[in-house]
Amino acid sequence: MKFKRFPMNKEVQSHQQTQMVKRSALQDMLVEASRPGVLSFALGLPAPELFPTSEYARAIDHVLSTKTQALQYGPPFQPLKEQITKLMTLRGVECKPEQVFLTSGAQQGISLLAQLLLHSGRQVIVEELAYTGFQQVLESYEPEIISVPTNIETGMEVDVVQRLLEQGARPAFIYTVTDGHNPLAVSMSNVKRIHLMEVAKRYCVPIIEDDPYGFIYYHDKLNPPLRAIDDQWVFYVGSFSKILAPALRVGWIIAPEAYITHLPNIKEASDINTSTLNQYAISHYLDSGHLTTHLQTLRDEYRIRRDAMLSALDRHFPRASRWHKPTSGIFIWVELPKGIDTVEALKISLETERIAFIPGQAFCVNNDCQASHCMRLNFSNSSVAGIEDGIPRLARVLTR
Repeated sequence: MKFKRFPMNKEVQSHQQTQMVKRSALQDMLVEASRPGVLSFALGLPAPELFPTSEYARAIDHVLSTKTQALQYGPPFQPLKEQITKLMTLRGVECKPEQVFLTSGAQQGISLLAQLLLHSGRQVIVEELAYTGFQQVLESYEPEIISVPTNIETGMEVDVVQRLLEQGARPAFIYTVTDGHNPLAVSMSNVKRIHLMEVAKRYCVPIIEDDPYGFIYYHDKLNPPLRAIDDQWVFYVGSFSKILAPALRVGWIIAPEAYITHLPNIKEASDINTSTLNQYAISHYLDSGHLTTHLQTLRDEYRIRRDAMLSALDRHFPRASRWHKPTSGIFIWVELPKGIDTVEALKISLETERIAFIPGQAFCVNNDCQASHCMRLNFSNSSVAGIEDGIPRLARVLTR
């Protein structure tokens, strides 16, 4: 007897996909770090005391008193898209409002692009250590993940990418964080940016450039993002989360116009539309002209915190430890002496010193990755006093 095969019930399919998505180490750490008495170097949180609360409150008041439609469903707010094109000129990127697509944060931007570009089972090129939120996006597609190493001083090893493509790899896209890499804190050299774009164009491979930290830099000027080099193969993802506040949940994609028309349908199935109120309020805030000063305040204050953490690490951590001075972003990646297991160290640290961090192994995209002796530390969310108190306590855990 032959049985007819019916298509999988959508509810069952959705449940199976949900089962594939593992709980992120960052989700667990969000719970741990919020416990009373825990000093956290774990999450990539901006400093809440630096949020422009007064200016944003005035923007909200203005919007609510003048635009009742701000509390309604609505299309993407065109003035905000135009302002983002002006904002991107600070990063050396020229684009048109028609190429800007508004999202509910950068995480949604990455997810939408994966839906647009990636089909189940396709290949993806990503660095061996990568942002856990991106890894979660990939899981339900079950792609073949091709990982490449990263040089801690210059970024992704583009020569390896080129060799893989020469040998026949055909990924749906390449994913990278070019500035303030999460978790490695490295910014890709300009030589490698140019080389990567040459390779991507030669083999017709799109790039998702995740740039949440590009406006937070500690030198006079950063190298321009990949999107400034090429506007046909780069899908740029930006966000107001790190430069204004995460809870606003407003970000953007800059994409080739041919792809923009496909994104609204994908997004509508996710959350209908990005918060209309926050689109209007951010637009009014940008109109007020406060952002330039606010960005400089962030850079100045985070530079002080970065330097305080680097100094504390130098004074207290084991001598064989390694790290480098980040030129962008909010993290420091620490390689400890081999033999120290940072997963075990985290358990002891939480129990005895009430200090949280993220073990390096949480960022590995495959089983061959060796980062069990590494940790990612965040400096933006702690005061200098907190850093100078917490790093010696963490060092005590490591010496045990």
